[in-house]
Amino acid sequence: MTSRSSSTIVPRGIALLPLMLFLALFLGTGVYLTLQGVEYAFYQVPAPVAVLPAIVLAIILSRDTINETIEQFTNGVGDSNVIAMCLIYLLAGAFAAVASATGGVESTVNLGLSMIPSWFLLPGFFLISAFIATAMGTSMGTLGAVAPIALGVAQTAGIDVAIMGGAVISGAMFGDNLSIISDTTIAATRSQGCEMKDKFKENLRIAIPAAVGVLILLFFLGSDAPLPPIGEIDWIKVLPYIAILILAIAGVNVFVVLGSGVVMAGLVGLIQVPDYQLMNWAKDIYKGFSDMQEILILAMLIGGLGAVMSYQGGLAFIVKFIDRTLARLSAKKGKVNTASAELGIASVVSLTNLAIANNTVSIIVASGVAKDLADTHDVEPKRSASLLDIFACCIQGLLPYGAQALMIGAMFSLSPLTVSMHVFYPMILAASAILTILFRKRQVI
Repeated sequence: MTSRSSSTIVPRGIALLPLMLFLALFLGTGVYLTLQGVEYAFYQVPAPVAVLPAIVLAIILSRDTINETIEQFTNGVGDSNVIAMCLIYLLAGAFAAVASATGGVESTVNLGLSMIPSWFLLPGFFLISAFIATAMGTSMGTLGAVAPIALGVAQTAGIDVAIMGGAVISGAMFGDNLSIISDTTIAATRSQGCEMKDKFKENLRIAIPAAVGVLILLFFLGSDAPLPPIGEIDWIKVLPYIAILILAIAGVNVFVVLGSGVVMAGLVGLIQVPDYQLMNWAKDIYKGFSDMQEILILAMLIGGLGAVMSYQGGLAFIVKFIDRTLARLSAKKGKVNTASAELGIASVVSLTNLAIANNTVSIIVASGVAKDLADTHDVEPKRSASLLDIFACCIQGLLPYGAQALMIGAMFSLSPLTVSMHVFYPMILAASAILTILFRKRQVI
């Protein structure tokens, strides 16, 4: 068993080649398939497959024996934070699948529609998307539920469909960024070692001003029109979503929160849904597990790859490079280093998401560097987790080749570029986050 301490790790740029290979394969395939006219080009090659050649290259480049390198890899895969993250993914998937199967999504959408006055359509759809995404933990699931209704309302009211599409994506990204069952939140909090409630509160300080700005902008861009007929609102089916939000904010252990959500959603189905039986519940739980298979496998493989690269000096090289680049931003050392580290965290996850077009994957890839920067420069774990999630959200929401813009573009018969140009929330959120980095009060060390 190898015993080299972290203090003896020498920064080596060559150790980053496996990560560069992974990004090149993922990005290169996406660009090529885009040029071939393939829809959702950046999602055709599963990320867990694209990372395999990178793992092989990391083993080849290692200066240790193959047995030692494989041990480093398996230690990374079996890291307690990685395993906890995977278990949370499974529970989150189970809750989402059971709640959806028992009618929670439809009731939540109807609840949101019932609260929108006709003069508040655009801001209202932002709020509906935000609430549903916060409850469901998925921007794509939210768009699938809300977008068809939003398109019909926009056409009836004479609202620019691109602006409506941007409003729906904006709300979905707001909720996905804040949700305690979102895979981005899970990845950010577990990798940085903070509680979800603390990251949630840190995010709110940045996200609320941005959301208010978007609401005001959308209000002036909107118009007045009647809403379509609203379906039945079953409050019992909405209850599991509301319950897990309250439990999470109250600081209850995340495993208890999600486990309770699975139980409540299942009981709602058994009581309220005809022919929903224990076998259906069991199958839905397993379906939720299966839905998380790709991100779970990727988290484990990236954890192993990150451990090998870290052991070979790759992450130390990135941290050293970022330190040198960002240290010039200010002359005050104590404040400088913390602000520089926060800008470094934002930069790393933003550049990674530009290449990968997947906010969860980008957080997982960038988390090791973010953790090192945070530890070195006294950035609180809740702060580094918040910045990781926020800037991944900002980039993802604005990418014309991201899944969100591609979905709305297809549904609304718009160019994805046109859609991304009207997604105002990520733009304002990025500005809000950068301002907090530059002007936040910090103790000078």
